[in-house]
Amino acid sequence: QVQLVESGGGSVQAGGSLRLSCATSANTDDIYDIYYMAWFRQAPGKERGVVAVIRLGGLYDTYYADSVKGRFTISRDNTKNMVYLQMNSLKAEDTAMYYCAAGPSMLVGGQLLAENYKYWGQGTQVTVSS
Repeated sequence: QVQLVESGGGSVQAGGSLRLSCATSANTDDIYDIYYMAWFRQAPGKERGVVAVIRLGGLYDTYYADSVKGRFTISRDNTKNMVYLQMNSLKAEDTAMYYCAAGPSMLVGGQLLAENYKYWGQGTQVTVSS
């Protein structure tokens, strides 16, 4: 069983920055269940959508939603079992609950879908005021 705990959310003015962290309890037996690590977000009245994804592996392939490209950066530190989301140039529309998720290897494109992730954190709120 993998546990994910997010931190780092808060309130910030537009143009500001925040760094979200996700601590995982995964050990070597769970390695296949954390092949993909991702950040999703959900605003009130909206569906949960992918923000950024990072793949475990030599290349650490990443994916970003168009709305955050160039502003957000996802990274992972496997030695510390941590995943991060650096968010710069924040906008009011970035306001949402942000969730960390972990999932196994999946077909190309599947890593963008919340339904394919096996483990989820409790979420951390990000509020950006304009």
